[in-house]
Amino acid sequence: MKIAVCDDDKMAREHIVSLIREQESGAEITTFASGEEILKANGDFDITFLDVEMKEVSGLDVARQIRKYQEKAGKLKNIIIFVTGYDKYVYDAFDVSAFQYLVKPLNKEKFASVFGRAWKEAYAMQEHGKQYIFVKNAGVQTKLYLKDIFYIESANKKVIIHTKTGIMETYGKMEEWERAAGGSFYRCHRCYLVNMEKIVSYGTDMIEVVNRDRLILAHKKYADFVKRYMDYAKNGGIVNV
Repeated sequence: MKIAVCDDDKMAREHIVSLIREQESGAEITTFASGEEILKANGDFDITFLDVEMKEVSGLDVARQIRKYQEKAGKLKNIIIFVTGYDKYVYDAFDVSAFQYLVKPLNKEKFASVFGRAWKEAYAMQEHGKQYIFVKNAGVQTKLYLKDIFYIESANKKVIIHTKTGIMETYGKMEEWERAAGGSFYRCHRCYLVNMEKIVSYGTDMIEVVNRDRLILAHKKYADFVKRYMDYAKNGGIVNV
C-alpha cells in the first residue's frame, strides 16, 4: 500500500506518519513538504493525506489537479484525506470527492477509525484489480481485468466490451456476461452492463462513465439501480460519483 503525506509542517508530517505506523507498520509512506513536491512526484498513491492550507499550492488545489489527472487518464479516484487546523473547508472537500476531513490537533481514536476504513477500502480496490475474465476473439483467448472494463454492450448479435485501451468484440448472451462480471457490474438496460466503479454520474434515464460515454438506464430499473449502487458503496465498492 502506497501512502503519501503532504504537509508543510514537519512536526505534523511526522505525527501523521507515526499514527499510520501504529496501525500498519509495513505501509510504504512518502512525505512531501509542499503541494509542488507531491505534484512533481506524479505518483499513484493509494491513500493521500493533504494539509489544506499550504503556501503557494493549497491542499485543495493539489486535490483538484490529482482528480483532473485521474479523470483524463481514465484512472480510479484514489483516497484523499484532508488534514487541517480549520473546519471551514469541509464543504470544499466534497468537490474533490475527499474520503474524510480531519481537524488538527488530531484525535488519535478518530484518526485510527478513519485510517482503518481508508485502508480497508484501498485494499478492496487492490483486490478488485486482480479479478479478470477471458474474452474469446478470432479464436484467441484474451485475459481482461475487470478494473479495465468501462461497460459491456450488446449490438447486432455481438458483444462489445469497452475498455480503457479500446473496444473488444466477441459473442455470447448478456446474461452470461452478467454472471461472469459479478456484483460490481449492473445491467442497467437490456443492451448495457456497466461497471459500477466507472460511473461518474447518473440520472433517472442515463448513466455516465469515466470515458464520458452515456448509457441508457431503463426507467423501470432506476429505483433498483440506486439501491444496488448504494449497497455497492456501503460494502466498500469504489465510488467515483
